[in-house]
Parts: sequence; structure tokens; C-alpha cells
Amino acid sequence: MDTNEVVEPINLKNPEFYINRDLSLLEFNKRVLAQAIDENVPLLERLNYLCISCSNLDEFFEVRVASIIEMATIDPKAVGSDGLTPIEQLEKISIHARQLVSEQYQILNEVLIPKLAEENIHFIRRKDWTEAQHKWLFRYFNEELLPILTPVGLDSAHPFPRILNKSLNFIISLTGKDAFGRNSGRAILQAPRGLPRVIQLPADETLGGGSDFVFLSSIIHAFVSELFTGMTVKGCYQFRVTRNSDFYVDDDAIDDLLLAVQGELAMRNYGDEVRLEVDAACPDETVNFLLDRFEMNRERLFLIDGPVNLNRIQEVNDLLDRPDLKFTPFKPNMPAQLARNKDIFAAIKRHDILLHHPFESFSPVVEFIRQAAVAPDVLAIKQTLYRAGADSPIVAALIKAARAGKEVTVVIELRARFDEKANIDLAAKLQEAAVHVVYGVVGYKTHAKMCLVLKREGKELRHYVHLGTGNYHTKTAQLYTDYGLFSCDKDLGEDVRRVFAQLTSLGKVTKLHKLLQSPFTLHKGILEKIEREINHAKAGKPAKIFIKVNALVEEQAIQALYRASQAGVEIKLIVRGVCCLRPNIAGVSENIEVRSIIGRFLEHARIYAFANDGNQEVYASSADLMNRNMFRRVEVCFPIESKRLSNRILHDLDLYLKDNTQAWLLQSDGSYQRCTQAENESPIRAQQQILQELQA
Repeated sequence: MDTNEVVEPINLKNPEFYINRDLSLLEFNKRVLAQAIDENVPLLERLNYLCISCSNLDEFFEVRVASIIEMATIDPKAVGSDGLTPIEQLEKISIHARQLVSEQYQILNEVLIPKLAEENIHFIRRKDWTEAQHKWLFRYFNEELLPILTPVGLDSAHPFPRILNKSLNFIISLTGKDAFGRNSGRAILQAPRGLPRVIQLPADETLGGGSDFVFLSSIIHAFVSELFTGMTVKGCYQFRVTRNSDFYVDDDAIDDLLLAVQGELAMRNYGDEVRLEVDAACPDETVNFLLDRFEMNRERLFLIDGPVNLNRIQEVNDLLDRPDLKFTPFKPNMPAQLARNKDIFAAIKRHDILLHHPFESFSPVVEFIRQAAVAPDVLAIKQTLYRAGADSPIVAALIKAARAGKEVTVVIELRARFDEKANIDLAAKLQEAAVHVVYGVVGYKTHAKMCLVLKREGKELRHYVHLGTGNYHTKTAQLYTDYGLFSCDKDLGEDVRRVFAQLTSLGKVTKLHKLLQSPFTLHKGILEKIEREINHAKAGKPAKIFIKVNALVEEQAIQALYRASQAGVEIKLIVRGVCCLRPNIAGVSENIEVRSIIGRFLEHARIYAFANDGNQEVYASSADLMNRNMFRRVEVCFPIESKRLSNRILHDLDLYLKDNTQAWLLQSDGSYQRCTQAENESPIRAQQQILQELQA
């Protein structure tokens, strides 16, 4: 080869280098579903993972598929970084989603129900009901269901009803005439949402075990004829419709964001249809009738072998007291510096404190705000709330602070998906207590997790802050892995104050000392740090990037990581869900490893770490590497400046890299391969080891 020959640079925008975002999301759901067949997972938790995979798939259709269907109408030739048009995406999604649904019902019917039966937990089919069970269920139907069920016979006076999103429905074939001589041949029955989907049979009355269950759908199927006196039921089949639930608020036409969100929320249950699920036993003629009514084609039809709303089987977990079939409970650790010092502000003043939830308790975060609410020298509290949960002790503390005469400001994000109604109610509750409530910035979701307490100490007004990667939500803090930082660093506190000023006063962007903030400096800052590692590698210095996020989609960041790999930078990525980057492509991404951890807790923390020629930088953030987080949200990314605390995070990340039990490696074709122990290698579960280390 001619040494003077110029080698053409590789086009890093080549669609072959990108995995489709939505196919990657389906791959994530497959990894969740794999937990349902993992014999190392307790049996009822396996059932729970099956339900989670179904709930995830519902949201996938409600939001992602709905948006692609809209795009197929608006701009059918549009292509993303992967080069697929909307129609091509829908075709591929249909194939993968059908495979996933088939696996879900196969796991339920052939694996979990038999395994549960071995533990004397029975889901009893109609054909297997004993006489005593039949008698009790008939009485249950007549007393508990019949009075509130409202079948609608279809005729010119009773057109096909508007079906609620994800509700359980039945289409019933009839013969004969009703009391008024009508015979349309069909009726629709909608099961009220308040009804349980799984009914536990009383052992004493049905002469069975204490863990015998019957699906609501089975009861309705068995006794539906009681609703049609004088007529004959020829067939009764479940169906469910999934609708577009991602609402649109026109930023340019908003006068009142609260009213705009309330208006859109009222329409969520009646968005455009995106998926139809029907009992596999339903005759073709009836299926076609439903497709016609919903104006859908067979590409969006799913024939299923079991209850159409699998995620509601989660109710069984709450009904059963079987600790032997669930994860072993644990008590979250309390950091020593907080356990020793009841004054949380005194503890923070000594040095920064890092919390790693759920391994460490979330109660110090609640206590931080509780103490601020009653401390006489606290003048003001400012906080963001994205998801807070019902009966939040944090909200109670904020209300107490406001009633005590403190200046309390809360930035509530009304558009937190599927929590909009809860946040509207929360805003009203806080306003009643004289809390200053603002709704962030129109066009930009406020996703940052920040709390600032301003405390008078002598002649100084000190800024105490809590910054986190997860929501101020006491329930999810027990289920999601997140980091939180307490600090009274002057520059960091001033940065947080300036971000709050932007959110509440519509002020201009001001220079921040330490925080990276989207939509202004975060994206640029991360790209600059990647570029710095590239320069170190080119200079022959050790160069390494370590990123842990929930999703990696943003194209410029992916291209920067490809260039870093080409320069010889060692890149380790832990991406829980969607990853559009393809690792292990010759000449492009050989130095990139991508892994996903699926375990007892939902991985949620976002970490950005850079070797920086020996001067290691570690940042934690609320932001994923997605376009929305970088450009359409208010996010913060905060440095972990204490060497002791940053080393602790790096130690945790190293455990994730060594995990050979719950880790999955992304292959260049977009599939994932589960990590397994090598011969003579002990099993390593990162989450379990972190829990054990902190409790020790």
C-alpha cells in the first residue's frame, strides 16, 4: 500500500452505525421479561417482572408507537439516524412486539402458573371450578358485579361506545330479542376500572386452599348471560384498546399552562387507537367487526391467550403473605455522619454527604426539609418536584415551613408523564398553604432534582443544597438506584440559587461556577470533556470515559464517543434501556463496551466520569444522553468533588463492570447477551454486593 495514500475518514453519520431507538426499547423489555424465567429470582417477583414487562409495553404503544404513527401521516419520508422511515419502523416494531407478547403469555401459561401451583397458589380456570367454587362465584357475580355492570346493546339508538384507554371490555354475540323486541346480535360490556382483576376465593366457603384465585374476566364470561334475560349468549370475548396517551401542548398558544394541561388530560383516555388486543378464541367475523369500528388494520391487532391486561395480575402480590416467594426485606443503611449527628445541617457543614438509594436510606432527604421547616434561622426553601407521590412527607414539610412564615418556592412540572393529574392536585394543595408555586418554563420540562435551603448563620447567609439523580419520591427511592448529594459549598449553592432564579423570574442565563445545565451548557460540556479525553489519547496519555445512563440516543454524543474510540479512548457504558450506539464495529467502536444491568432495583442514576489525565472528574445528573434531556428540559449535572465520595461512585461502577449475573452485553447487531460466570468464577451481583458493603 502507498504510504502517501490518503485514507478517507469514516462517515460517522452512516445509518448502519445506529440502532433504532424503539427496537432498542423492545430489547430492554425482553431483558425485563427474562427475569420472569430466572430461577434465581423468587417466584412472586418473577410474576412481578412479567407484569412490569406488560406495563412497559403498554406505555411503549401509548407513547412511542403513537408518535411514529403520527409521523407516518405527517412526514412519511422522514428518517432518523438509523435511516428507517416511520412505516419501516412500524413494520419492524410489529414483528418484535408480537414475539414479545407471545413470550409473555407462554411464560404465564407454561411456566409461572404451573410453578405457582407447586406452591399451592392456584389460578383456577372456569372448566376446573368445583361446585362449591361455582356457587360462591355466582353469588359474588350477582352481589358485587351485576349491579354495576352496564352492557350496551348495539343498535341505531345505542352506537358503538367510546372505549376507555386500556380498559377491560367484552364483545358479546347474542340471539333472540330483548324486552323491546330489539335484536342487534351484539353488545359491548366495559368492566369498571375500580373492580379487582383477580379475586381471591375464601377457603372456608369454597372448600379450597387459601391461595386460590380467579380472574375477573373468567367470572364475567361464566355468568354474562345473567345480564341478558330472555336472550342467548353465543359468545363472549375480551378485548382491550390502547390509545395515544402522549398529549400535545402548543407552547406558542399557551396563556395558562395549568389550564392547557388540564384540557389535554381530560382527553387522554380517548386518544387515537394504536393497538387492539383480542381473545385468541374470538371468531374472525367479530375481530373484523372490532377492527372496522376502531379503523385499524391487522398490523395493530394482537390475539392473546389469557387475560388482556396482564399487568393487573400484580394485585396477587399484595394479597399473598408469602415472604418465602419474595425478595428478602432489608433495612436501608444510615450513613455514620448522619447517624451520629441529629442536626443535619451541622453534619453537612462538616463535609459533603453522598447517599446511594435504596441501599442507603432516603429519610435524611426528608429530614433535611423537615428540619429546615422548623429551624428559626432558615429563611427560605426552594425545591423542584417532578414526581412526589401521594401523601408525601416532603410536601407536608414544605407546607409546614410555609405556615411557619418561611419563604417557600416549589417548581412543579405539570407535564411529568402519567403524573400530570397528581401534580395539578399537588400544586393546588401547596398554593392553599401559601407556597409560591411555579410551573417551570413553557417548552422545557423541569426535570432537575434540586433543593436549596437558605440559613442565616451569624452574619452569613449559608446555602445548603441537596442535588439528586432521582425524584423526591419516598416510594420509588426504595426501588430505584439513585445518588443524592448534600453540600454547603458556596459556589455550588450559588449555582443552584441562580437556576431557581431562572425558573421563577424568567431571567437571562447567567454563568454557573460548577453546575452544567441544560439546555445551555450540559450538552456542550459533556462533548468538551469527551474531546479532552480524545486529545489525551492522541498525546499517548491514558484516557478513559465511564458513563452510566438510562438511555443513550443523542446523535452528536454518539459520534463523539465513536471518535473517542477511534482515538484509543477506553469507553465503558452502562445503559439500562435504550442505546442507539453500536459497539464493536471495526474502525469505529472497538474500544466501547455497553452493558445493561437488570436486577432487583431499577437502575436510575446517571453518572459521567472522565479520567482527565489523572485528575479524575465525576459528575452525577438527572439527565440522560437524549435530545430531550439535552435541549428540551431543564436539567443539572453536578460534580462530586470530594475524592472520597467520587472514589466511592467509581467503586460502585467497577462492581457493575464485574457483574456476571445480572449484566447484559450489547452486541453490534443490537441484541443483548447475558453475562455468565467463567469456570471457577464466583457469581457477582453488583446490586447485592453494594447492599452488603453498605450494611457492613
